[in-house]
Amino acid sequence: MRTPREPERPETPARHLTRLERSIDRAAHRLLAGKPRSGPRAAVIEVCVFLLKQAWACIFGALLLAAIVAARLWYPDDAPLARNDALTIAAILIQLGMLAFRLESGRELWVIVLFHVTGTAMELFKTDVGSWAYETEGVLRIGAVPLFSGFMYAAVGSYMVRVYRLHELRFDRYPPVWATTLVAAAIYVNFFTHHFFFDLRWVLLAAVGALWFRTVMHFRVWRRTLRAPLLLVFAGVALFIWLAENIGTWAGAWLYPHQADGWELVSPQKLIAWFLLMIISVVMVTWVYPPQRPVLAISGLPGAGKPRNR
Repeated sequence: MRTPREPERPETPARHLTRLERSIDRAAHRLLAGKPRSGPRAAVIEVCVFLLKQAWACIFGALLLAAIVAARLWYPDDAPLARNDALTIAAILIQLGMLAFRLESGRELWVIVLFHVTGTAMELFKTDVGSWAYETEGVLRIGAVPLFSGFMYAAVGSYMVRVYRLHELRFDRYPPVWATTLVAAAIYVNFFTHHFFFDLRWVLLAAVGALWFRTVMHFRVWRRTLRAPLLLVFAGVALFIWLAENIGTWAGAWLYPHQADGWELVSPQKLIAWFLLMIISVVMVTWVYPPQRPVLAISGLPGAGKPRNR
């Protein structure tokens, strides 16, 4: 007796994709039609699709990081246009390109702008207290902060909102958004107040653990929907951003005090800061894409395709 197979489902609902992404999605379906559903080849396909989706979600940050590295390697020191101003113009062109090619939707754009604003505000404060520093050249800046710095935070926001829809993220036991918003606000405030009062990062880490330790993320790759503890996902993304930060400081986009006499690895303690910043990022995205519960994927069962109860 043959076991009914799970029905083919589109990789991502078309309504969540931009026009260009729908074209890519159709081409991918044609390319992968008839490929094996199990075995080593199927596993390789799933890995490749996962990596391609991640690369596509990272396109804003990847292009901006490429511009930063290119400015370090090839931008002439005696150019009439300051390096920081050139990076700001490049970041603006990247953002305009994302909009022109409809790689970001309207409701995604406003949260990315919010990333930009909150990031720039923190940059102004952190450079003033000496946490890190930029070159003072150029005119496209606010105080000691070149305007391209806000786009680095926008790149994180762009990744978050894009990966949410590309992988059809769903969550088991997601905490109430009001509670996560309060913790995110406390984390943001602590980035400022710890310079004058007690540093509450360990208390905030404990609060994050208490809220999300039971949460499981479901993410669709190609034919398979996988699961992972959400806190582990947060840690993985924070590690990835820390690695990108090392590339950025090596390229001289900004420097920490211990790097003033020559580049050194960014302290691994910064992973905690990036982990907490991830919480702020995630909460902002939930304002655009409210957390959804997983759906029943087996056709023919009562309630299939409807949200599953907690």
